[in-house]
Amino acid sequence: MKLSRIFSWVIFILGVLYFLLPLYATLEFSLRTKVPFVAYTNVLFKDPQFAGSLIYSAIVGVITILVSLLIIVPTAYWVRLRLPRLRPVVEFVTLLPFVIPPVILAFGLLRAYAGPPLPLTGTDFGLNILVVAAYVVLSFPYMYRAVDSGLQAINVRTLTEAAQSMGAGWTRILISVIFPNIRVALLSGAFLTLAIVIGEYTIASFLVRPAFGPYLALLGRDKAFEPAAVTIISFGLTWMAMGMIALLGRGSRQRVQVAGAR
Repeated sequence: MKLSRIFSWVIFILGVLYFLLPLYATLEFSLRTKVPFVAYTNVLFKDPQFAGSLIYSAIVGVITILVSLLIIVPTAYWVRLRLPRLRPVVEFVTLLPFVIPPVILAFGLLRAYAGPPLPLTGTDFGLNILVVAAYVVLSFPYMYRAVDSGLQAINVRTLTEAAQSMGAGWTRILISVIFPNIRVALLSGAFLTLAIVIGEYTIASFLVRPAFGPYLALLGRDKAFEPAAVTIISFGLTWMAMGMIALLGRGSRQRVQVAGAR
């Protein structure tokens, strides 16, 4: 038992060092300027593209999350409830973004929507629609597995039958019963989707969108210390998002009573 405990602590310490040492090196490099924290002040207060690109990616990420939830949750719920034999097919389809490179997806969208019947590449609004559509596809592997795991943890059939016995329709069942019971799974999928959208470069670059990924790449080409500062800032924002997820998911183990479907 003592050797097992020592071995566990050694593995834990090695994991912490593996995680923290690169972060510390990045932080230390960002502070090598003559004036301390000048790289951070340049990014936060003197570079308007930082806030603009981050806000744009955040808005696109939120829209992507909403669209993904509207597609994935009803699909996963119906497959688990009525069509369990189609689950391998749905899993295969949601894994396709791992096989198809983002550059192929970007070129396919440009070729498909460059002309009639839906010429979306000629306007900024149309390009924004294409960006959201591409990110929704990229989110399928993460969002579907998060939602499917959440549905597996609850008794979908029993909750559905109980809600139907109280007169609830399908829309009310999804909103009042299914969504609250898989809240942690939805938040996990949402966090992964937001992280993908904020860090994605290829699609946003080919579609010429002012996203955070292309901004970070251009910043690293022209400057030395600012990219390291942006990395630390992004890390802090990521942990803030994780804290919000933990806060919103608190108390989610208490299952929603089916009476809420009345």
